Amino acid sequence: MAKRTKVAEKDVVASHRGVKSLSEAKAWMAARGITEIECQVPDLAGVARGKIMPASKFFSSPVMNLPLSVFFQTISGEYPDYEGLVDSVIADSDLVLEPDFATLSAVPWAQDPTAQVIHDAFHRDGRPVEVAPRQVLKHVLSLYANRGWKPVVAPEIEFYLVEPNTDPDYPLKPPVGRSGRPEIGRQSYSIQAVNEFDALFEDIYAYSEAQGLEIDTLIHEDGAAQMEINLRHGEPLALADQVFLFKRTIREAALLHKIYATFMAKPIANEPGSAMHIHQSVVSVATGENIFSDKDGDPTPEFFSFIAGHQKYLPAVMCILAPYVNSYRRLTRDSMAPINVQWGYDNRTAGLRVPPSSPEARRVENRVPSSDANPYLVIAASLACGYLGMVEGLRATDPLERDAKDLDFELPRGLLEAVAAFQQSEEMADVLGHRFVANYSAVKQAEFETFMRVISPWEREYLLLNV
Repeated sequence: MAKRTKVAEKDVVASHRGVKSLSEAKAWMAARGITEIECQVPDLAGVARGKIMPASKFFSSPVMNLPLSVFFQTISGEYPDYEGLVDSVIADSDLVLEPDFATLSAVPWAQDPTAQVIHDAFHRDGRPVEVAPRQVLKHVLSLYANRGWKPVVAPEIEFYLVEPNTDPDYPLKPPVGRSGRPEIGRQSYSIQAVNEFDALFEDIYAYSEAQGLEIDTLIHEDGAAQMEINLRHGEPLALADQVFLFKRTIREAALLHKIYATFMAKPIANEPGSAMHIHQSVVSVATGENIFSDKDGDPTPEFFSFIAGHQKYLPAVMCILAPYVNSYRRLTRDSMAPINVQWGYDNRTAGLRVPPSSPEARRVENRVPSSDANPYLVIAASLACGYLGMVEGLRATDPLERDAKDLDFELPRGLLEAVAAFQQSEEMADVLGHRFVANYSAVKQAEFETFMRVISPWEREYLLLNV
């Protein structure tokens, strides 16, 4: 077993929740002997971009600069054509990145005492950067606030543990656990299968606690060495921050045990895909009560309109919920993933599920997003669907009481089809921002062109000598 970086007892109590200012951050880091700080900003893919600097330098100038191009970079490290997207004069000008001290936390796997803080992106004149994922989510939340509403979300993130794979031409395989054997058959909800990686999960829990990440439950999912971790419900921006940090935490902990953790939507053929389910409810700012339930505990018109908004607009935001070519391999009729926008009470075959709950906890689970998606954008897009449904007073279909897999596809089947639907939705552009839609679409189209340069094993297998 690889040598693990243990979390000291004093470091576990590393809650960042009380930090609100530069002076408080300085005291927080001094108390923990922090010498370095990672200044992060999530890009369109949810990758942490930024700079690492000595703590002393950070406190002398906590504002960071990065070029605008950081929000145009594809997952392969390339860039789309800027023409028509931004003014050519400012295409690669520096942005102002300001720390959100509420996100300050430890980096428990670092060799030296290190902290991390997530930044927000602004133009030099003080305007939020419209294409920055964190700012997109903030804008959607402001629309809710203007109506006197406050969304509450709870993400569920699925991922696979796999053997290290340094050659992309070879398929991924489940890792060897403490028994010395990999999983062969599927072990849904198996405690023993989770126990195979006890040491790894101990580190994940310790690292999460050190960062203030609140894990609710850990289960073994349907696939071989496929796991799911659920986070506690809360404010959407805070939960998006947690998912952003949590993905890196799992990958770092796995690497210490010579295992890869992957959030690919469909990493292994003939195994289920990995999802990021989003549970959503909305409370009244004035009363603090769930607007999906009335005083008698019955569902409200807002509840059904929230569902209807997803039914109408989920196809328009599929390129956010399923952002890569691989994502659409998960969305097939013979998989556990949804293929349409039907809804039902406790119906896991539908794209929208209403879990059993008390009236106070009435919520809608969006089961469409894949775990490879950017958490800020997924939550923003899903809440945007519900917002439009309520504002437009849409009416949901009747709840489905049968298997939704037998019904027709109602979602885009591929990335280019999804991007086209995204570009054609004026309503969604009004909510998420026209500039963001143009920028995000250009990046996705550029990523598709990169994919088209690769010849797959299927093509060599069936076309090489047969056509």
